[in-house]
Formats: sequence, structure tokens, C-alpha cells
Amino acid sequence: MARQLTRRGALAGGAALAGSFSVVTSLEAAPEAQKITPALIEAAKKEGKLAWYTSVDLPVAEKIAKAFEAAYPGVAVKVERSGAERIFQRIGQEYQSRIYVCDVVNSSDAAHLIVWKRASMLAPFLPEEVAQHYPREHWDPDGMYATWRITLAPVAYNTNLVKPEDAPKGFLDLLDARWTGKIVKAHPGYSGTIMTATQQLSRDLGWGYFEKLAGQRVMQVQSAADPPKKVAQGERAVMADGTEYLVTLIKARKEPIEEVYAVEGTPLITGPSAVMARAANPNAARLFQAWSMTAAAQQLNIDIGALRSAHPLVKDRTDRKKLSDIKLLREDAAAVADQAEEIKARYTRLFKV
Repeated sequence: MARQLTRRGALAGGAALAGSFSVVTSLEAAPEAQKITPALIEAAKKEGKLAWYTSVDLPVAEKIAKAFEAAYPGVAVKVERSGAERIFQRIGQEYQSRIYVCDVVNSSDAAHLIVWKRASMLAPFLPEEVAQHYPREHWDPDGMYATWRITLAPVAYNTNLVKPEDAPKGFLDLLDARWTGKIVKAHPGYSGTIMTATQQLSRDLGWGYFEKLAGQRVMQVQSAADPPKKVAQGERAVMADGTEYLVTLIKARKEPIEEVYAVEGTPLITGPSAVMARAANPNAARLFQAWSMTAAAQQLNIDIGALRSAHPLVKDRTDRKKLSDIKLLREDAAAVADQAEEIKARYTRLFKV
């Protein structure tokens, strides 16, 4: 059985196997922004394919991939979807074995990109629209990655099982005895969204919150995409965490679910994307990365995937609150990179899973 990789282990292994790639610390200036040129398109078509590792929900990922294939016929996208923590482990294992399958990677745990950058596993590539439009906090100063998607981790409830006036108003309300045996939540050992949310909540509410929540006979699932589905199906009345975009998509289908933006603040999760330094199809990878950051592609993320975007020229959905109207918790990817193993171990001890 393959040894499970920690972030520290992946960092050490990636650096050792980087070969001629020197560890990137800081460049004097960001790389020149890159346009989608006829030469890049032609080179991508000669390669004809790319492998995209992503933790976004599979139906959303497949729609995005098909939109790219329609825009650039002759370049096929192979979607490899799993939880962000599983993707992190898989790439680490592949690099240790000198297997370079992934061309473009997207993770719901921004800390992964920090670790991969430190290990020289990413290629510098700054799409033109990122440089022109994205706020600077949403792209790496060395051009190694940029925010492809944004989501939140709200509370939600089944509207057939819970009246609006009885619904929890925030995370601490979930500790009330009336929710015992009625809560579902995802796991930070599988989901990058939940890893990021767990770091924010443990920082702001303390681990005492999770200790009490663990006593509520919580249904534990893996992916952040699972709690909204369990709530809509009536398997549990409320979710303690999960990904907002699935709540929005399920709600749009008229299924019985309603999100709650917690009074304590709702965790914000960015999902960066990057081109791998050892990409087998580097031109197709760069074309996909550049296209995925355009206003048109980002609008697709919102319209078909119910994701949020850092691109200021796109329009958000009208069926949910604007980010500016929501109290948000602060994301700290660097802290997640340093604390992830401790967070997973402590969480697993509490929830005994």
C-alpha cells in the first residue's frame, strides 16, 4: 500500500524530485502576462489533450471541460475529480514515482498551491486577464497560480423539516440539544473546502466548538459536496458545513434546502489553479489555464456551476446574496499549509472517524 503523504512529506519529496527546477522563493517581478495567441492554440492542438485534476463537483467539472472543448476543438480535457486532500496526496505520490500525469490542477485548499510552489512543482504562467483584472490578492506575485473559483461554507437546512424561524442562525446554534442526531458535515481530511473552513472556525471559535459539536451525533461524510445533498434528501435536517455552490444548484432545482450565512461569519474558500511544471501537455495546459480565467469562462463558472469569481467583470447570480452583503471569515492559506496535519489529527480524534 502506498504511504500516505503529509504536506511536509510532499514538500520534501517534490523538492528532491524537481530535478533541474530550482526552488522558487521570489522573483524580481511577476512574469509577463500571456495572451491566448494563434501559436499557443496551434501548439495545444498538436498535443491534443490535457489532464485536469480538480476538486470541484464532477458534473460542474465536466460541463466546464466540454465548454473548453467547444471553444478549442481538437483539444480534449480528461477530468480527474477527487477531494482536494486526495488530489494533493495523489500528485505527491506521482511525483515521488516520477509520474507526471497532471497538466492543470485546481484545489479548494489554497494551501496546496503554496506547498507545490515551494517544491518547484508549478510552472510560472500569468494569463493576461488575471494580470489586467483580478485583484492582486487573487494571484501569486510570481505568476504561479490564480484564483479560479471562490465558494463559501455556510450552514443550511431542509425546509420541509425545519421552519425558517426555527433554523440555526449560526455555528454555535448547532450545539443546541434539538439538533442532536440531525446534523451532517464533511471531513477536512478529504475536502479542501472543509480543511480551510475548519482552520477558520477553530481559530475564531476555538476547538471547544468542535469538541461540543462532536457530541451531537453528527453524520460524517467526506466531500463538501455531500452535506447539501444529504440535507436536500432529508437524511439530515441541517448541515454544519458544505459548499455553497451545491446548495445554490440544489435550491435552483426547487429542492428543499436553504442556506444560512452564520452570524459569527461564514468561511470563505478560494480555489486556485496552476499549470504543473512537469506537465506532459504544457501548451494545452497553458491554453486551458488562460481560457479558464477569462470573463467568459468565469461567467460560465457562475451560471452553470454556481461558483463565485474574483473576476470583476462577471455578474453574480441573482438568486443568492452578494459577497459584499455577507459577513465573512478571513482565509489564511499560509496557516492552513502549516497547520493542516495537526488540524486533521485533532479533528479525527474528536469525531472518531
